[in-house]
Amino acid sequence: MQKKWEKFQGTKFYRDYKTDYDNAPNYMKELFPFSEPPIIEFDGLIPPQHIPDEIWLTDTTFRDGQQARNPYTIKQVVDLFTLLHKLDNGSGIIKKTEFFLYTKKDREIVEKCQSLNFDYPIITGWVRAHHKDIELPIKMGIKETGILTSISDYHIYKKLGMTRKEAEDLYLDVVRRAVELGYEEIRCHLEDVTKSDIFGFVIPFIQKLMRIHEETGMRITIRLSDTLGYGVPFPTASVPRGIPKLVYYLRQEAGVPSEFLEMHMHNDFGVVIANSVAGWLYGASSVNAALLGTGERTGNAPLEQLIFWYIGIKGNYKNMNLSVITEIKEYYEKEIGDRIDPQKPFVGEYFNVTRAGIHADGLIKDPEIYNIFDTEKVLGRKSLVIITDKSGSAGVAYWINTFYNLPNDKHLSKNDERVKAIYDEILKMYENGKEGYVSNEEMREFIKKYIPELEAK
Repeated sequence: MQKKWEKFQGTKFYRDYKTDYDNAPNYMKELFPFSEPPIIEFDGLIPPQHIPDEIWLTDTTFRDGQQARNPYTIKQVVDLFTLLHKLDNGSGIIKKTEFFLYTKKDREIVEKCQSLNFDYPIITGWVRAHHKDIELPIKMGIKETGILTSISDYHIYKKLGMTRKEAEDLYLDVVRRAVELGYEEIRCHLEDVTKSDIFGFVIPFIQKLMRIHEETGMRITIRLSDTLGYGVPFPTASVPRGIPKLVYYLRQEAGVPSEFLEMHMHNDFGVVIANSVAGWLYGASSVNAALLGTGERTGNAPLEQLIFWYIGIKGNYKNMNLSVITEIKEYYEKEIGDRIDPQKPFVGEYFNVTRAGIHADGLIKDPEIYNIFDTEKVLGRKSLVIITDKSGSAGVAYWINTFYNLPNDKHLSKNDERVKAIYDEILKMYENGKEGYVSNEEMREFIKKYIPELEAK
């Protein structure tokens, strides 16, 4: 279906879509054969880029983020919630977080977090599309909740055992019940949207939701849940997999304002960050993420990484305290006992560490050559080197200067005879069969031998 790329003008419906009840279920086997990897369809059309005036993050660390890991303790949730607040630092960039409310432990966690009276992140709920469930958050004083509104025919027919009409009626009834209960905002989580019938079911359903919003004033956010990570960030890719067009159509055809659109991406095909950022670039104000990218299977978008994409797009981070990202890393490692991928951006042990001698030589001359930004200033983490037989004397010199925090006028160069002697010892270790890298303890033994005054300090 060819579309006119008209400028979006608010919640105006350019055409009234009718739900296709007759040709369902539509499993789109031409794109999702299941016996083979899925197919991407390209139509050559490019939707206009539209970055909203205001963009932000929401958090799912305590909901989706812990569905594929050992559950957090009550103390761990409260501590992480406090760290999220400390990271946001009143900026409102990490605007909301969401919680389960079904068990006694769930509710105790929420009560403890509520007692802290933080401005951000705002506490919200998550419930299934059941009339009894929708009462849970409001009873706890929570004015916003997500509602699971599974949207693909795979979920409606195969999981729920319903027809499109039955699912649509249920979802709309629960949303109307939320209005009666006094919610200020609900989020409809369009589960599996990137495998759904966009024009035959998704857009007609969302148009009905937007009418409820206009009639009642209750804010209705549409969360685009890329449940199996099928989304792709390419503007010429067709729906349902093309994220830029999906966001465009929901703004243009379904009449959803940017501030009512939220991305929830998964990393099954390795493009969770690209898809999340594409949401921002093409008109969604909100991106949902989890600390360290935890979540089902390959995980959600890592919240700490998206902060740097936010900075890249907006050119500022208001008054966020980015050094707290390192505190969060250390909390996961020391208090929770998680092992973080050492090469994970911004939080991995080696994210700003080099092994190559030529890179170490560049760091000595000017850290801007081989460090992505001043990681010591921003994150409290110096750029480091790991010593191997490939490090060269430049790597040894850089390790000494940083490990012992030597002032600039005391820095050793790669041409220092003591540095060369240490590197010769390292080469002999590898000639004699050493594997792996040279540990800090091994390096300190060399320092004691060749530059003992450093150890004496």
